[in-house]
Amino acid sequence: MVRHDPILATASSVTKAVKDEISSDISIQDAIARDYVNLSALSRMLVPKIAMRLRKKPKDVSEVGITTAIKRLRSSYSASPPRVSRVIGRSTVNVRTHVSRISVEKTRRTLQTVSQLLSTYPDDFIQVSESISSITLIFDQRLHARVKRSLGSAEFLEEGEGGAAITVRSPEEIQTTPGCISAFYNQLSRRKVNVEDTVSCYTDTIMVVDMKDASRAFEALTELVGDEQRKLGEAAA
Repeated sequence: MVRHDPILATASSVTKAVKDEISSDISIQDAIARDYVNLSALSRMLVPKIAMRLRKKPKDVSEVGITTAIKRLRSSYSASPPRVSRVIGRSTVNVRTHVSRISVEKTRRTLQTVSQLLSTYPDDFIQVSESISSITLIFDQRLHARVKRSLGSAEFLEEGEGGAAITVRSPEEIQTTPGCISAFYNQLSRRKVNVEDTVSCYTDTIMVVDMKDASRAFEALTELVGDEQRKLGEAAA
């Protein structure tokens, strides 16, 4: 008859619960990977969630046990999973300053107008995103008056000038690799850069920021790509 040690069984259950909880929270994974998390504080924060997973009361869950489980799992997390690293490391970053943004109500007429604008200015920077009820155009600021005039009596929902469009051009694998876009946004968030609008087009991820944040945003994303390129180089060596 095989006897099971209840202490080992409990420790295994806690580790699995902690792993499941951390696996569902990218921000915690990132903090562990970058080694800036306070393990004691994280353990206290996780107590109620681990208790729910184990169907126990919080007072019956040990913070020390959770901390031990996190230490065991720490090596499982890297700042970016291998597939994400490969995509980001093969990306390039470009910045276009002085862009405008206009959002209008989506109607048959505005759809036709936007189509005409794209055919009228095929060589200019114009990006279009469409939702159920609105259309947003991001374009060269010098076209602002002409675009607005073309839209005429459309219901304007939002309008802004003086932005910068940061474009990250990635390999085709970005379309089937989860986590790449969030890595870009997280990098900007750490630098306190607000993304005012965003458009994804094939392998391009375009993020519109305020002009005053353009340099900081470009440096942040360039740094991210450079870090992943160095990791790829070290792995290949």
